[in-house]
Amino acid sequence: MENFLAFSFEQLPFVLIVIMIAFTVHEFAHAYAAYKFGDPTAKLLGRVTLNPARHIDFFGLFLILVAGFGWARPVPVTRENFSRPRLMGIIVSAVGPLSNLLIAFIGAIVFAALVANGVVDNAETSRGVQAIVLFFNELIRLNVLLFLFNLIPLPPLDGYRILEDVAPRPLRRRLQAIEPYSIFIFLLLVFIPVLNANTIGRLQIWVYEISQSFFDLGIRLFG
Repeated sequence: MENFLAFSFEQLPFVLIVIMIAFTVHEFAHAYAAYKFGDPTAKLLGRVTLNPARHIDFFGLFLILVAGFGWARPVPVTRENFSRPRLMGIIVSAVGPLSNLLIAFIGAIVFAALVANGVVDNAETSRGVQAIVLFFNELIRLNVLLFLFNLIPLPPLDGYRILEDVAPRPLRRRLQAIEPYSIFIFLLLVFIPVLNANTIGRLQIWVYEISQSFFDLGIRLFG
């Protein structure tokens, strides 16, 4: 069965915990920002909460485990309720990915502190130490990945919503015209090797570089 999953059985419990945290905080950030800017839509639907049950899409979660990518339940936002729809729309869209980057940063700093103070030793092989290493590895890696992935300018990702709010009206019309085809574009990027290597495949390189820079900063702070 492990062959059908994107993660090993050893990773699986930690991936599930991290995805619950990452998706919940991401969608909460959208909902909370929208509510603070005057849009009660998400609040009325019970989305301004850190309860994972309000944010997790179980089919999207299943796809993450099987294919390595998926989604949470999108937070509905009525931009017309904002006093400055485009500016506040950009902020509401951006806080989701930024919340994942913040989780990764905090996770890397905490992990670096554990390493610097000898709590985690690379020479240790105990189950407790292995669990700590696996948890922080997935916490940092998956949150950086979600940050980068959500900035891809394809609907319904946050990067597209930001681009839509930034773009002038004629360009917005053109962008909206391709929305129905976004899933097919995304599938091409995932399954056509040459396209994957130059787009989504590059995300893994950036994930490593960002994660490592956070960890290195933590080591300098505590070392």
